[in-house]
Amino acid sequence: MGGAVSTGTAHAASAVFEHGVASGDPLPDGVLLWTRVVTSAAVRWEVSADPHFLHVVKRGVTRASAARDHTVKVEVHGLRPNSRYWYRFRVGNVVSPVGRTKTAGCGSELNFGVVSCANWSAGHFAGYGFLAQQDLDAVIHLGDYVYEGYSTEVRVPDPPHKCVTLEDYRRRHALYKTDRHVQAVHAAHAMIATWDDHESADNASSIGSPVHDPATDGPWGTRLAAATQAYYEWMPVRDGKLDRTFHFGDLASLTMLDLRSYRTGTTILGAAQRDWLISTLTTDGARWQLVGNSVMISPFRIPPLPGLPPSNPDQWDGFPADRERVLKALGGRKNTVFLTGDIHSSWACEVSLDGASVATEYIVTSLTSDNFDELLKMPPRTGSLQLEAQIMALNPHAKFVELDSHGVSTLRVTADEVRMDWHYVADKRDPDSTVARAHSFRTRHNTALTERVPL
Repeated sequence: MGGAVSTGTAHAASAVFEHGVASGDPLPDGVLLWTRVVTSAAVRWEVSADPHFLHVVKRGVTRASAARDHTVKVEVHGLRPNSRYWYRFRVGNVVSPVGRTKTAGCGSELNFGVVSCANWSAGHFAGYGFLAQQDLDAVIHLGDYVYEGYSTEVRVPDPPHKCVTLEDYRRRHALYKTDRHVQAVHAAHAMIATWDDHESADNASSIGSPVHDPATDGPWGTRLAAATQAYYEWMPVRDGKLDRTFHFGDLASLTMLDLRSYRTGTTILGAAQRDWLISTLTTDGARWQLVGNSVMISPFRIPPLPGLPPSNPDQWDGFPADRERVLKALGGRKNTVFLTGDIHSSWACEVSLDGASVATEYIVTSLTSDNFDELLKMPPRTGSLQLEAQIMALNPHAKFVELDSHGVSTLRVTADEVRMDWHYVADKRDPDSTVARAHSFRTRHNTALTERVPL
């Protein structure tokens, strides 16, 4: 990465489009485009109906500025729903890589990538490269896109310390977007993202983080504002609000939650987001309601382990009143599917209320962040097998638990079922690791149940 920069100024770029291109937040008639370029000249953009730009359908001019760390966002409208487009940027005679995107809509099925927990220090992002090669409508990122901490197990992050200032967070985002697999997945698919805690600090909320020390890190509000600004500058999301809904025709809606910005000691959602979520889930007319949910909503009783509590209060378990109100509001609707990250493991759960399943939850494992075997310092698929059995005995609503493997998931949505496939990397330390499908579970329409699909 480039050399040190003064706080709040742009990270120096050594090439015009060194951070690639990206698109996100697809609508039926448009999409958001993103790039970064250090220039005072005009930045021109084009959207084409073909990869060779023989049929350019939209074009325009914008500018980059140091105030946004030289990142560029363009809102494009007037496109056709459920359609592929290609886009690029140009400064003078220098042309960016070409990106591919797709507007929201649906035919007979939808296909999404699902990802979370990408720790630069812990490994390489071959799972992103795998998703870049798939035929997808979008990639759903459930949080921990970047990690703010500092460690050097596999790769050395920049800056060489934990992130606290705006400069720090900008440099960490910039580092991630030099990774070839990150650039590939962004160039291939639109991303629909929300954040979790590590975009700012571990177990963050609106009122603080247990690892934030004001004596050395300064005021929490200042640090959170810096992390937030860098995120909106560097991510292909619309500024200002991460709790939002996307509509894919009559087949599915996707409601993305923000479980950090409104969190206090008594609520995970905040009153306004809770009421909005309940209204959205109970009035939406799509056949499936998908919910992008950064932390586990299913109850999780943790087996007795040294140093671990009986439950994790950072998850919905810490906010049972919010969970009960949301689940009660579902009533007889049995087509809500929660898509979750955070816990660095693979799960398929039936979300119960008063002894009956009212929704299902599929949890994607971490891309690279340490899983249970690494945290317990055991070889994979050894001691964790007993722990998995204990978890399922204590949590009968959990129909599948795998604690060790890293990778990504794909989600296939049809009128009849929603199916999650887990794809695991052979070795997260290898940037060219193979990736293979390992498990599949599905929810049939109007059941709120999950069942294994044979490979």
